[in-house]
Amino acid sequence: MSFVASEFRPLFTGGHRQTLYAWARRRRFPRLPPPETRYFDVADDARVLAHCHWQPAPADRPAMLLLHGLESSSQAHYICGVAEKAWSAGWNVVRLNQRNCGGTEHLSRGLYHSGLTHDALFVVRELIDRDRIAAIAVAGYSLGGNLALKLAGELGDRAPAALRAVCAVSPTIDLARCVDALDRRGNVVYQWNFVRNLKARMRRKAAAVPGVYALEPLGRVWTVRRFDDVYTAPHHGFRDSADYYYRASALRVVDRIRVPTLILAAEDDPFVPPAPFRHPAVTGNPRITVALTPHGGHCAYVERAVDGSDGYWAEREVVRFATAHAHQGSGQL
Repeated sequence: MSFVASEFRPLFTGGHRQTLYAWARRRRFPRLPPPETRYFDVADDARVLAHCHWQPAPADRPAMLLLHGLESSSQAHYICGVAEKAWSAGWNVVRLNQRNCGGTEHLSRGLYHSGLTHDALFVVRELIDRDRIAAIAVAGYSLGGNLALKLAGELGDRAPAALRAVCAVSPTIDLARCVDALDRRGNVVYQWNFVRNLKARMRRKAAAVPGVYALEPLGRVWTVRRFDDVYTAPHHGFRDSADYYYRASALRVVDRIRVPTLILAAEDDPFVPPAPFRHPAVTGNPRITVALTPHGGHCAYVERAVDGSDGYWAEREVVRFATAHAHQGSGQL
């Protein structure tokens, strides 16, 4: 089925302004019920924590798996915002923390990275096999968007029938381009924030798993690229950050996606350049719908709250797209 995103009418223009406003604005989610805590044993030495919201008869409803961005968690405002909208539309919701995120450093020996799709796939399969969920959507923001798209591309024709839709907002599908953009002088505040959080996590990780991670190199880490050269790449067996960025980017495999997919991205995103969303691997895949808007910033998309809407356009479009495809042939919703 064809899907046309609704028009985005920004509350104000300017990528930095949208991004920072959405990041700093306090939000409440009164319609989202308290979550159930659930652990998934994704590997012998790794557990991940999820916050789940189940409908009264879970197996009779679809489930949406939500994936957050770099150094964020299941508590991110955009994750809770999508969760509330999906829940209100009749979905079960699983808000997943990446390894070590959301205060879970003690649950895994290793680290996570931008292309680690193993954990999300494990959760999808457990929702199908254990929870008997017949319709699933995976939605991610930023790094989580790259993971969602890469997962769908890696699965290709082997995607389980229950996987009905994939959605990605501001996805970092070409990691090298994104890190290049992050290195620009105008993005120093974002670089500083990411690096500050990455360093703090490594200190917590070293305390949780003594003797495994050296902290001395942290004093020479001032950029995300340097962090990935020192920690991410060697830990996961990549040659260096460049090798990691290439192999972990969803752009390499988006042409193989066979699941209905929605990508929402903004021309004025401060550090996710728009060019990859015009790449033939994206535009030439009929399963992918791209809404590349002039404004919206990074993981923001704030418009005026009217007619019962809270003004978070991307969250609304994700749920609308997923609901349309969960309904196709399933009899649900």
